[in-house]
Amino acid sequence: MVAAEIPMDYVKHARTVFDIEIDALRQTRARLDGGFSMAVELISAALQNKGKIIVVGVGKSGNIAHKIAATLSSTGTTSVVLDAVNALHGDLGVVSDGDVVLALSYSGETEELLRILPAIKRFDVKVIALTGFPKSQIARHSDVVLNVHVKKEACPFNLAPTASTTATLALGDALAMCVLDARGFKKTDYAKLHPAGAIGSMLLVKVKDIMRTGARCPVIPKSAPVKDAILAMTKARAGMISVVDKKGRLAGVFTDGDFRRHIARNAGGLQTELASVMTPKPITIRQEALAVEALRIFQQRQIDDLIVVDEGKHPVGIVDSQDLPKFKMM
Repeated sequence: MVAAEIPMDYVKHARTVFDIEIDALRQTRARLDGGFSMAVELISAALQNKGKIIVVGVGKSGNIAHKIAATLSSTGTTSVVLDAVNALHGDLGVVSDGDVVLALSYSGETEELLRILPAIKRFDVKVIALTGFPKSQIARHSDVVLNVHVKKEACPFNLAPTASTTATLALGDALAMCVLDARGFKKTDYAKLHPAGAIGSMLLVKVKDIMRTGARCPVIPKSAPVKDAILAMTKARAGMISVVDKKGRLAGVFTDGDFRRHIARNAGGLQTELASVMTPKPITIRQEALAVEALRIFQQRQIDDLIVVDEGKHPVGIVDSQDLPKFKMM
């Protein structure tokens, strides 16, 4: 009788893969030095002078090259991928003086890269090598070498690029994020590059695009009684009302909460003048402000409504926190 074969513990095996790749990342992190800072400065300088970043790699390194270039581009760093195989057949036309080349080759001896490096070096460019072997040929022909050497791959045969490509990808992400910071890239810049995405849409929406106006934005003079304010709020289906002075400028706000607190103290106070029970100098926002600023105020001040005012401090709208989910703001 043949004994049943014991199945492999796949979860245990997977955790081993994670452990190997995490260790590779820790090694790469520990090796970061002045060379990395120099790489960031070279890239930043190239961009400042209207240059671009050219990322080149072959095989699995080529796949990582595409991801690094995509991350750079999405964070405002002009970058393209150069096909090493087609480079000598016309694709070198993408290279210009002042560019920076990121050359990805774990062995540092990739034949296709070694063939195109002399041609690339004819241009006034800087070459940054991401390699596992700092004394390799590609490293020797580079201006900066970033070491992504790993003790072993996660592959049981130590052949398939796994830990090494993870380390290279992480290093590319680190470069992109540091360049982003060096260039002062902001959320609004990110939104301009991602107008079709949820993040971009959220960041580009302005207060005027989401505020309630007209009949849904009740306004009342501060000389009016509490009763009139409650009726106006009910008609507008609003939880607050803007209280204005004789010139129509915002003087205060009266909310459902203010009403409950007032009635608790004075059950017969419906005829009380609003000026004595309103909250003066309420928090406001301008209609040209980004909607994310309104979201930040809601989160920081723990309020439910925000009055929108114009240059003359006249109320022109209301941002109700209950409206934010439908704009995918919360």
